[in-house]
Amino acid sequence: MSATALETPTLDVSDLSVSIGGSRILRGVSLSIRPKTVFCLMGRNGVGKTTTLKAITGLMSADKGGVKLGDTDLSRLNAESRALQGLGYVPQGREIFPQLTVEENLYVGTVARGRKPKPEEVDRVFTLFPIIKEFLPRKGGMLSGGQQQQLAIARALLTRPKLLILDEPTEGIQPNIIDQIGDAIKMLRDEGEMAILLVEQYLDFCKELGDDFAILERGRVAAAGAMSGLSDELIKEFLTV
Repeated sequence: MSATALETPTLDVSDLSVSIGGSRILRGVSLSIRPKTVFCLMGRNGVGKTTTLKAITGLMSADKGGVKLGDTDLSRLNAESRALQGLGYVPQGREIFPQLTVEENLYVGTVARGRKPKPEEVDRVFTLFPIIKEFLPRKGGMLSGGQQQQLAIARALLTRPKLLILDEPTEGIQPNIIDQIGDAIKMLRDEGEMAILLVEQYLDFCKELGDDFAILERGRVAAAGAMSGLSDELIKEFLTV
């Protein structure tokens, strides 16, 4: 579902192309993410989903194409500058610092920006993920995979993103924590302070949470629209293994 003429998309990606080692990975990908929505980027393994996220965040250079966050053109900015503009990225594999405590992991992003989070911002992430408060003194590497995922999301939230980007947040996570992460995503969407871009293989998770979707196939957008329009035919053609 595209944004209306009166509604500036939170993220607008236009004709994004990326090559790696001379091989074209993305072939003119365009996405439009509406404010206050969850957008699911879907597709089988190897179709370019993570590459798309890395190109949006500036971690990978694009051959051509544009990336705008609201009215701000990010296309010529490096990854750090894009983060400062309001991109919060939780990569696949979480990438927490295992030798730092949970508390140090939580605040590392805000310290790098030279500001302390407000008490209400910290309380908010403790409300979303209560286990984090309980484990503040513990080394990050001592947490389970699901607890590390919650920590990584909380860390990104403390940077006050306009767009929260989550790459495979349910991968290798126990079912009860998948439910907690899903509840947190719903709460964040309902608060209306950000949009969420979700890359996810777990189809039921996407169908439950997503407002809009796009399916990648061989580096192109093969289908897109409102989640209600994700038909069994599209699932069979582009998503089932």
